[in-house]
Amino acid sequence: MAEIRVAREAGACYGVERALAMVESAAEERSCAVHTLGPLIHNPRVVADLEARGVTVVGSPEEAAGDALLLRTHGTAPDEERRARELCARVLDATCPFVKKVHLAAERLSAEGYQVVVVGEAGHPEVEATLPHAPGAVVVGSPEEALALPHARRVGVVVQTTARRALLAEVVGALLGTAEEVRVVNTICEATAGHQAAADELAREADVMVVIGGRISANTTRLAEISAARCPRTHHVEGADELRAEWFEGAGLIGITAGASTPSSQIEAVRERIAQIVGA
Repeated sequence: MAEIRVAREAGACYGVERALAMVESAAEERSCAVHTLGPLIHNPRVVADLEARGVTVVGSPEEAAGDALLLRTHGTAPDEERRARELCARVLDATCPFVKKVHLAAERLSAEGYQVVVVGEAGHPEVEATLPHAPGAVVVGSPEEALALPHARRVGVVVQTTARRALLAEVVGALLGTAEEVRVVNTICEATAGHQAAADELAREADVMVVIGGRISANTTRLAEISAARCPRTHHVEGADELRAEWFEGAGLIGITAGASTPSSQIEAVRERIAQIVGA
C-alpha cells in the first residue's frame, strides 16, 4: 500500500493566513461592499471563493470608492495606497509583514544614496509594488542582467520574498565585480526557504510528488521546479479535481507539498483524494 506524506513545511504562510483572516472579518461585517486591490493572494480558487461571497477584485482604488478595500498581500505602491485612503470608506492593509520589510529596506537604501537593485521577477506584483519605494530602482532576474547594468559605485540589494537563495548569491556575485560597494539586505522569507528545503527533502525519497497551488504563484512554481529536479513524476495541481489515477501507479511513497498561498483545507482535500485513488 502506498504511503502518502505531506512535506514537513507546506501550505499557507503567516502573511496569507493573516490576509485571509482580515478578509473573512471584513466580509462578515457587511457594513459596506468589500473589494481587494488585485487578487488578494495568488490562488485562483481562493479568489473565486471570495468572489462568490461578494468580495470582488478591483484594479484601482477608484473602482472601490466609498467601499472597503483590502490591499493585497504582495504590497501596494505608496501613491496607490494614498489614493485608496482618500477615496475608500475603509482601507485594510493585508500586505505581508515580510513584504513590508522589503519596502522599508528599499526606502532606507535609496535614502542613503545606493542604487537599489531588486532581485526578483520583473512584472511580479510584489516587485512592482517595491520599485516605487525606491525611485530609480531596477529589477534583476539573473547574474547576466546584473552584469548588464550601468556602472554604479554603491549598490544596495533587496530581494523578492519568494526568490531562491541561489539566485541572490549569483546576482550579488555578479554585482561585486562591477560596483565598489554592494550592500545586501536579504529579504527572502524564511517560510519560503523552509518550504523549498522541505520539498527538496521529500522529493528525494518520493516516487511521485504533488505540488498544490496556483499556477500563477511564483513560490508554488518554484516548489514544482525543485520537486521535479529530484522526482521526475512531479505534478502541479490547483485542486483535488485535477488528480489522475495513472499518476500514482506503482508508487510506494507519494509526497505532497503546497505553496504559501494554499490553505490547509486544499491540502487535506488533495490528500484525501489521493488516498481514495490508491486505497490508502
